[in-house]
Parts: sequence; C-alpha cells; structure tokens
Amino acid sequence: MSSSFNTVSIIRKKRESESLSSEEISYLIDSYTQGDIPDYQMSAFLMAAFLNGLNTEEAAALTSSMLHSGIIVDLSHVPGLKVDKHSTGGVGDKLSLILAPIVAACGVPVPMISGRGLGHTGGTLDKLESIPGFTVDISLERYKEILEKQNLVLAGQTSEIAPADKKLYALRDVTATVESIPLIAGSIMSKKLAEGIDALVLDVKFGSGAFMKNQQDAI
Repeated sequence: MSSSFNTVSIIRKKRESESLSSEEISYLIDSYTQGDIPDYQMSAFLMAAFLNGLNTEEAAALTSSMLHSGIIVDLSHVPGLKVDKHSTGGVGDKLSLILAPIVAACGVPVPMISGRGLGHTGGTLDKLESIPGFTVDISLERYKEILEKQNLVLAGQTSEIAPADKKLYALRDVTATVESIPLIAGSIMSKKLAEGIDALVLDVKFGSGAFMKNQQDAI
C-alpha cells in the first residue's frame, strides 16, 4: 500500500464526520489485516465510524476491502444453486440449526460459514460447539469435502476467508461498536460473498432482544 496514507489522519477525518475515499479505507483494512496498524488505532476508527456513520460508498469500500483481504472460494464444481442464510442475531436465535438441514434435505447445497457470539447474542458456532465432539474449525478442503458429501456444511471462518472480518469482528465485540449498520453489513457480506454462494437469504431481526429495536431500523 502507498505510504502516502497516514492512519492518524484517516481516523481524524472520520472523527470530524468527513467522508473517506475507497483508497483510504482499503489502506486501513489491508494494513490492519497485515498487523501494521495496532488494535488501539483500529478501535479509534471503529468508534469514529460508529458515532459518525459511513455513507453508502464508504460501506461498499469497507465490504470490498474485507472481502478481498482473503480468498473467494470457488464451489462451481458443486452442482446446483448454492444458498446460505444469515441472521443479524438476537436472544435465542437458533434458526440456522433448523433451517439449513431442511433446505439441504430438499436438494439445495448449503455452504454456511457462521459466526460466534457478538455483543449479547450467542452465535451459531457457540451453539454447535456445545454438542460433544462437534468441530467447527475445519480446513477449506474439509469444508468442500463435507459440502460435496452431505449437501450442507456449517463451519467457522478459516484463515483464508475474509481475515480482516475475523479480526474486526472480535475487536467490535470488545469496543462496544457492534450496533452499527455499515459495520454489520460489511462483516456479513464480506464473509458470505467469500464462501462460494450463488444466493443469500438475510434474516434481519428486530425487537428488544435484537440489535435493531424497531422495524424501520431493520428495513
């Protein structure tokens, strides 16, 4: 990346509610993924973005940078329309555990890379790991192998898929910057676009036990 970018200047711009260029966002995400920007600076950026928001162009640039921080899986050898579902989460959300096997049983391949708990919600992976012997940390090759054999795979992020999101996901959880729509969207879509799917169903929760409290925010 170009050394002409300055991390502090980028954080300051977002602190002052200015718009960032796609190049500035790309620099920030790439440098953080590579370990050149420390957690404390990225935490400052996340809080500035949380408080002042990201416009549509910034959110798209963030998502693209996170997506291309790793590989995009090729599942073209698996016949059929590959479909996944993602929920924004909420207290007691267990839909993936029920829906994915039903859809797979109907002949639709379901490659699902799921998340862990975020904020006050439990993640699909946390629920699966409560089953003795269930392993969610599998290699990309094993991920493809299970999908080919069972028409369904539920796994955690590998190091190759959206590594930027894996780091940012954990950081958002401990910096109180979870409930930001652009950050939520970037996290979801970078993972999902990287996993080799053809279509995605979004389950957007709202209510007292979800991140979005009312229907308008969910929309």
